[in-house]
Amino acid sequence: QVQLVESGGGLVQAGGSLRLSCAASGGTFSSYVMGWFRQAPGKEREHVATIRWSDGITYYADSVKGRFTISRDNAKNTVYLQMNSLKPEDTAVYYCAARTTRVLGITTPARYDYWGQGTQVTVSS
Repeated sequence: QVQLVESGGGLVQAGGSLRLSCAASGGTFSSYVMGWFRQAPGKEREHVATIRWSDGITYYADSVKGRFTISRDNAKNTVYLQMNSLKPEDTAVYYCAARTTRVLGITTPARYDYWGQGTQVTVSS
């Protein structure tokens, strides 16, 4: 079965950087779209970034565009989220998700088929 495992979260000061990793297994990921979502306490889960595995085309939420970069390593079946210029409002649990389609622009969490357990990112002022 498909399994997604996130890592790389932690505590960082505003303006700093973190790189999150999502190790994927059990799927034909060349046909998938991979996404990063985040959820802060008391708020709904929101889309952060997506990447189409087949060609590497990406899509970002306006709030992170220019600061975050999503990428993938085909050999390692791993998706990354490089987060630069972090702000306190970026604080959330970050989740890796997979959708079994090549359609890139789906940002609704309910439309994704597989999820990791999440990793906490905390940005201090």
